[in-house]
Amino acid sequence: MSLAGHLREFRRRFVISAIGLVVAMVVAFFLTDWIIWAMTEPIRMVAERRGEEAAVKLMYSTITGPFDMRLRISFVVGIILSAPVWLWQLWAFLVPGLTRKEIQYTVGFVAAAIPLFFGGCFVGWLVMPHVVEIMATFSPESAANYYEGKYYYDFVFKLIIVVGVSFVLPVFLVALNLAGVMTGKDILKGWRVAILIAAVFAGLATPAADVVSMLILAGILVVLFFAAAGLSMLFDRRRAKRERTLLPPEVSP
Repeated sequence: MSLAGHLREFRRRFVISAIGLVVAMVVAFFLTDWIIWAMTEPIRMVAERRGEEAAVKLMYSTITGPFDMRLRISFVVGIILSAPVWLWQLWAFLVPGLTRKEIQYTVGFVAAAIPLFFGGCFVGWLVMPHVVEIMATFSPESAANYYEGKYYYDFVFKLIIVVGVSFVLPVFLVALNLAGVMTGKDILKGWRVAILIAAVFAGLATPAADVVSMLILAGILVVLFFAAAGLSMLFDRRRAKRERTLLPPEVSP
């Protein structure tokens, strides 16, 4: 293809992806009532625990706040729902320029990264109510907790996405190993730093008072790190064995 041909192909793939996203956003907009109800469940739990004397509610400080929140939720959920469409379009655009080995690596990367990301998002969703509940315990009994809708939405989705991305990081370590940037032993040498980072991240993602959630999240991240290191060492061993078989035999004098 010429450069103009590539640009036309990219435009066609982009338009199809955009249409898929818009359709998914429309569908997601009708699901926002259920999503907002699920997101605000921790608020209702805090309100029930504190009683009627202390107000605990979700609030909007602007006239367009409720619509803006629904639009934000529709966009994020629309990206998730339309993922099969835009991922396929991206794949179809890139595949012609990849070798067979690169295609195999890409398929393996995507097959590992997608379930890990959604698994991390699920863990973030499970952790989120505990964060809201424990943070509310620091408010005085006579105080009222009004959670501004925009910031509450940002807090929930950023927490979920950050935890989801953290679960995918081991896949990037394996990708660096396959690219020859790092060996499995190099990855394993950083286990102390990895444990420290996992503990700090879990401490930031979960309140210090919720030790159980912090240990579970840190433990999952550490297990994923060691799994990535072990898989990389296995790849190194196979690569070394393949190289030995390709070496010509030494000629004796």
